[in-house]
Amino acid sequence: MKRRWILALSMLMTACDDKPAPEPVPPASDNAAAVGERAPGTLRIATYNTHLARGKAGKLIAELKDGSAQVDAVIRVIAEADPDVLLLNELDYDADRTALALFQERLAVEGVEYAYSFVAPVNTGKQTGLDLTGDGKTTGPDNAQSWGVFEGQFGMAVLSRLPVISEDVRTFSGVRWSEMPDNLFPLDYYPEEALDVLRLSSKSHWDIPLDAGGRKIHLLASHPTPPVFDGKEDRNGRRNHDEIRFWNDYISGKDWMLSDQGSTGGLEDDAAFVILGDLNNDPVNGDGRREAVKVLLAHDRVQDPAPSGAAGTATADFEGVGLLRVDYVLPSEDLQVQSAGVLWPDEGDPMREVVRSASDHRLVWIDIRMPTAEK
Repeated sequence: MKRRWILALSMLMTACDDKPAPEPVPPASDNAAAVGERAPGTLRIATYNTHLARGKAGKLIAELKDGSAQVDAVIRVIAEADPDVLLLNELDYDADRTALALFQERLAVEGVEYAYSFVAPVNTGKQTGLDLTGDGKTTGPDNAQSWGVFEGQFGMAVLSRLPVISEDVRTFSGVRWSEMPDNLFPLDYYPEEALDVLRLSSKSHWDIPLDAGGRKIHLLASHPTPPVFDGKEDRNGRRNHDEIRFWNDYISGKDWMLSDQGSTGGLEDDAAFVILGDLNNDPVNGDGRREAVKVLLAHDRVQDPAPSGAAGTATADFEGVGLLRVDYVLPSEDLQVQSAGVLWPDEGDPMREVVRSASDHRLVWIDIRMPTAEK
């Protein structure tokens, strides 16, 4: 099996070169100790892969009830950043929302409270009924819509101090991979029946509108599959590329996607948005398919604040791989970014060991000026 965290591709789309790289926005601080300082009238939006996915259904719930050193560390990291809006990657999903409720309770004890939240099913562990690997079996994690030992493993959730406009939420967990135009579906690897069954999103793609003082901001959240644990067919690498490309199509107003709610098409031309999540793809380092993430960063509607911390713009430190930028918070070009950063403390900072023990990812945040109400 290939063990690489970033995809490879021999060519880059010319669109990557059409748009000059944006000037990086200076972070508020390279130290965790100053991450809480922000200008009045700003809104902090963050993404964090918590590394809280567990290998058995219900284990995370039990751990949140009983406590653990890692859970404590994750809570402290979030409290340090104190974002107003937070996407959590790798928080196991359960239909009763018990894990999320317990997580919110733990945060509230630290004085970090959120009046609103959003969580929905993901594709991990959801069985296809097909033999996707050719080993004669039709059950198990390798034959699920996305690898998972139970439904909901590696889930995600949003916590917010801004109201969620529930009636306008769109999710895209049911979009089939083959429905994406010019997709990279590995036809020579999967059985033909998989074209009509296998979904694009390894977890899901969410469009969650928030009411920011009368202005609607769309949170575009996802967690594409890591481009590893496959073979020369590059099935996970191809899927990661197309999961990221979904957002390129979505903010470009393409009309091929059908939401789980039954609406078609992408985002309106004048909509404000923030793309966020662990995209599992570095635009510079690694030997992977970087085309889709490069196009996303260069998109006319996107600005890249290039947040940094003690390890530069890196957001993860994978054992045996090293430092990579894989987690993103990318606002639309009409939002005013005030500061940005990666919560990655310097040597000697008392939070450094807490951050390291919490997750192999780091919390990434941006502060934007609170938008004015739409007229």
